[in-house]
Amino acid sequence: PSFGFLFDIDGVLVRGRTPIPAARAAFRKLVNSQGQFLVPVVFVTNAGNCLRQNKAEQLSHLLGVPISQDQVMMSHSPLRMFKRYHEKCVLVSGQGPLLDIAQDLGFCQPITIDTLREKRPLLDAVDHDRRPNVLVSEIFCSVPVVLTAVVLFGEPVRWETSLQLIIDVLLTSGYPGNPYGQENYPHIPVLACNMDLMWVAEAQSPRFGHGTFMVCLENIYKKITGKDLKYEALMGKPSRLTYQFAEHLIRAQALQRSWEQPIQTLYAVGAPALLSRDHEPGLGWEQELASAAAAHCRSVLVCTGVYNPHSEVPLPGRDSAAESVFHGHRDFSFDPALVEPDHIVPDVDAAVDLVFQLENFAP
Repeated sequence: PSFGFLFDIDGVLVRGRTPIPAARAAFRKLVNSQGQFLVPVVFVTNAGNCLRQNKAEQLSHLLGVPISQDQVMMSHSPLRMFKRYHEKCVLVSGQGPLLDIAQDLGFCQPITIDTLREKRPLLDAVDHDRRPNVLVSEIFCSVPVVLTAVVLFGEPVRWETSLQLIIDVLLTSGYPGNPYGQENYPHIPVLACNMDLMWVAEAQSPRFGHGTFMVCLENIYKKITGKDLKYEALMGKPSRLTYQFAEHLIRAQALQRSWEQPIQTLYAVGAPALLSRDHEPGLGWEQELASAAAAHCRSVLVCTGVYNPHSEVPLPGRDSAAESVFHGHRDFSFDPALVEPDHIVPDVDAAVDLVFQLENFAP
């Protein structure tokens, strides 16, 4: 094969924990009788609340084909390349087994929001029932917490606590509990995974995603300081970093299978392969990846996720009154040419059929 698949998961293969019927039919076409994939496949999800091994096991069960963790790319997977932060003490935000995820990625000293709250209980004051009934002097005698970066894995559960403590860390240069400083800009590095404003689960309408949490954080920071919150790196679809890392995994599969023909085209199934043409901060990661080899990245949009062809809300990027509404991240420019999908199909099974037809590929 001279092509590979990048499959989104939510809204393409599953809705919440329920598999989409077309998914199993699609994957029966992608493997041989021994369960080996006939083309390189990577699952690219903006989820970040579990280990990739767990996601691979879940997908294997749902799709009925064996999937390895090397085929799974979580929104946080590119953090493996940010080795300069792995030895430092970093604050991690999100939910799920955060410490396990962080340590699996290479971080040696991660501290969760809950741990920071335990060390600095006076900082979490929105919920009156959780305020401590002790003297200030008794609380701040503990060993000082010094943080050198903030890593946002995904949406947390108690937003008010996470927003408050992250702001505290940024406005004190990593010394939460200290008074806010006046000259703490630019703030300590922030690395963020998953910029999805909304995502599709079992509910009839999309739900808030981590991108919504980031909108809150960015606006609170600017309201307090008058300055923009800056990111050292943004990862997860549709960042260029994510697509280049996914291509790296595609090439690794082809090499493992001794497929010598170069991969010329990647098909991103599930959402437009929107790539920002803007300069992205923190591009030191490019040294970790070989130069991109694929000539094309084609997007195949399916109608089982956020996009609904029967909705009155038009597809972003088309001529309409809603064209000015851009749901992507603040730091990405709105370029209709990048948002517009190359193909629109009913479901993932139809997407596989279309790609095989376009590539004249007969399994």
